[in-house]
Amino acid sequence: MTSTITAATMTVTLTESISLSGVDQGATNTLSIGSIAEVNKRILTVPTSEVEVIAFGTAVSSGTFVESTAMYIRFTNLDDTNHIVLIFKDEANAEFAVKLDKGQSFIYNGDLSGGVVDTMDALNGPVTPTLADLVNVTAKADTASCDLEVFVAST
Repeated sequence: MTSTITAATMTVTLTESISLSGVDQGATNTLSIGSIAEVNKRILTVPTSEVEVIAFGTAVSSGTFVESTAMYIRFTNLDDTNHIVLIFKDEANAEFAVKLDKGQSFIYNGDLSGGVVDTMDALNGPVTPTLADLVNVTAKADTASCDLEVFVAST
C-alpha cells in the first residue's frame, strides 16, 4: 500500500507579548522544520505516581517513536491547579527533571538532522557534555492527577 501522505514543513511560532511603560518588549520567533510526515498528538491523565508518557527507539511500536526522526516534542500541562514533573532519561540512565506548572508548556527539540539521538546529558556536578540519545520521558503529577498534552512531529 502506497502512502497518500505528503511530507510538509511544520512552522512553530513562539510569541511573547508584553508592554512595559508603553514600550513593546515582546518578541516573535519562528522555526520551520521540513519533511514532517508524521504527527502524534494525545492527551493523557498523569497520576501522582511516575508513569512513562513517551519512549524512543530504533523502530516504531506502541508509544515508541523512532529516535532519529523525532524532530519536535511539546508537553503542555492542561491542569489549572497542579504541576507535573517531567523526567527525561538518556541511554546511560542519566536523568534530568523539569517542573511543568499549571498551564505551561515545555518544548524538547530534536536535532534537525538526527532527531533525539545525542541530544541530552545529565550529571551530578559540572557538565562536560557527552550527549546521548533520549530514551524516554516519564511524568508524575504533584497533588492530584493532571491532564498532559503530548505532541510529537517526526520526519
